[in-house]
Amino acid sequence: MEGKGLSNEASSSWRVLEFYSGIGGMRYSAMKAGVNAEMVEAFDINDLANDVYQHNFRHRPFQGNIQTLSAADLDRYRANVWLLSPPCQPYTRQGLQKQSADARASSFISILEIIPQLMQPPVMLFVENVVGFETSDTHQKMIQILTENQFVTQEFILSPLQFAVPYSRPRYFCLAKRKPSSFYNTDLNGQLLRVPEPLFGPKETVSVSENGQLASMSYEMSQTCLPIEQFLEFGNYVNQNSFSNRGSLDQYFVPSSLTERWGSAMDIVYPDSKRCCCFTKSYYRYVKGTGSLLATIMPTIRDKTSLEELCIRYFTPREVSNLHSFPKEFEFPEHVTLRQRYALLGNSLSVAVVAPLLRYLFSTP
Repeated sequence: MEGKGLSNEASSSWRVLEFYSGIGGMRYSAMKAGVNAEMVEAFDINDLANDVYQHNFRHRPFQGNIQTLSAADLDRYRANVWLLSPPCQPYTRQGLQKQSADARASSFISILEIIPQLMQPPVMLFVENVVGFETSDTHQKMIQILTENQFVTQEFILSPLQFAVPYSRPRYFCLAKRKPSSFYNTDLNGQLLRVPEPLFGPKETVSVSENGQLASMSYEMSQTCLPIEQFLEFGNYVNQNSFSNRGSLDQYFVPSSLTERWGSAMDIVYPDSKRCCCFTKSYYRYVKGTGSLLATIMPTIRDKTSLEELCIRYFTPREVSNLHSFPKEFEFPEHVTLRQRYALLGNSLSVAVVAPLLRYLFSTP
């Protein structure tokens, strides 16, 4: 459904190509944004991610190296919007930071280099990556190619925390439009912003439902983050019977051996907390630096309660999905293991952030 104030091509919808589609976060964001768009094709080399995408959208992405795609191949799709979430490993602080010299950056650069060869180049592009990408040589190359091909850009670094979601996951975003198309706020062209105000009107408010789903496309500066308990799958109870999926709750509790060894390095949050750390693809494999852990017992004096007494557990995949603002309909196929679910979610994106960015991108002045 087309959202209010969103641009449209006559009577037809925008034709969108979704590169590095993963488990569908970008597609869910476009749906939430209310843009009048047809997902013409998705592309991802990860077989397991494609299983999840197919399970939820009844369409399997093109699986293969996108570097094999030619200009003629892309022209055949007659797409006018590209959504891209390329690999972040070349730019992460924990990685080797090889940037464009990293082999995992080559497919994104190849796709950008095809733009001048196209008979029908895209009208709009959207790029998502980790913080750090904006200072990379890949970013310089991207801006150079876009500028040479008559695109204007606006860039953002935003986190779900700025959209009432208690989840610290700052990410870089580039929005690009090819002339004569233009942004609603043209004075922001060429800028990198760290606030979301340009995306919204002054009197709009953000609404997040009790299960953590983004319920509206608006924003208010006075809005504070909701407590984590509103994003939990089965509350903050230790009682086995409260587990909604009737699975074993035991698998989510952190073994005492790990709390004894790594307790001082764990990021422990409570149901009433209004912030948790970013979940990485290594969550559940490691307890240090991979995401927050939940204390299921509310102590009277927190700094005087032992870790064992707190009954610490991992967030479930459904809870991580909620913090990513994925819709309640999203689910994993049964054959995807618990560790694989965490890994796939760690590589995904925040619908709460991307949806308003897409809505802004598709809006007309």
